[in-house]
Amino acid sequence: MGPVGLWPLESGAPQFGVEAFDSRPLFPSSGWETCHPHSGEIASENVDFCATFEPSWTDIWLTNHIAQAVIGAVIVLVFWLIVKPRRSVSDDPTQNGVIPSKRQFLGEYAYDFVRNGIARDMIGHDYHKYVPYLVALFSFILVNNLFGELFVFMFPTFSKIGFAWGLAGASFILYNAVGIKRKGFFGYLKSMTVPAGVPGWLLPLLIPLEFLSNFIVRPLTLGLRLFANLFAGHLVVMVFVVGGSWLLFSDASSSWAYNWTWNVAGGLSLLVSFFVFAIELLVACLQAYIFTVLTAQYVSSALAEEH
Repeated sequence: MGPVGLWPLESGAPQFGVEAFDSRPLFPSSGWETCHPHSGEIASENVDFCATFEPSWTDIWLTNHIAQAVIGAVIVLVFWLIVKPRRSVSDDPTQNGVIPSKRQFLGEYAYDFVRNGIARDMIGHDYHKYVPYLVALFSFILVNNLFGELFVFMFPTFSKIGFAWGLAGASFILYNAVGIKRKGFFGYLKSMTVPAGVPGWLLPLLIPLEFLSNFIVRPLTLGLRLFANLFAGHLVVMVFVVGGSWLLFSDASSSWAYNWTWNVAGGLSLLVSFFVFAIELLVACLQAYIFTVLTAQYVSSALAEEH
């Protein structure tokens, strides 16, 4: 079995393309190996079995992309454990926390970026309560987005929409929970559906729209925005790399001039792919920031006295 995001062909060459988006089990069951389309042609004697085959829990939950998300979580945890300040009694000021070391400086810079640039500016008073979640959220999204640039993975985790829905659901629960805690259930519901200062005759029209916007559209767009940007960016890279490779090494035509044109187009496509990779890197960082900012904004609106 090839690297994450790749399926081996019968010849052993890696299969690039849209199949890189397929999740596959790390420990496939015998039924999966027999009946999954990527395993080759299904023998005639197994047709009846495959028609009723039900994947096991390992086929569904122990997949390459879930393992990738777990690896991302471990990286985030290890990073913050490494860069946290270590206070001890020492003659060396860099060892007792007075003067931060280089790794502490890196951690403090990343922490202050989220704490001051997102949490404090968006939430305001009592922002410190939400800093740990926002820091973890930003770190986790950034690391998993950058997996799309690393040759070991070459796949951004949030190109699978289920992971984006998971984070959107966590943020949805957070900002609704803090709003209900602050205002009570009916008080919060009123603040999120009844705009202040609106004439009463408009409320039958505005209340359903506000409810739809705040409780349905927000989590949907939060997850879809992250997924769509990462999915589209990775797909564009794949088109240029796969298409360029095919054109560059293609000799399907007997015409030398025709093949030469294809080869030049393929080489240009591969060169453009490096530029697209740079854009994808920018998008990976930007989407981590946007998701975190929107989560902080939704928390702020849930805590606001007037909607």
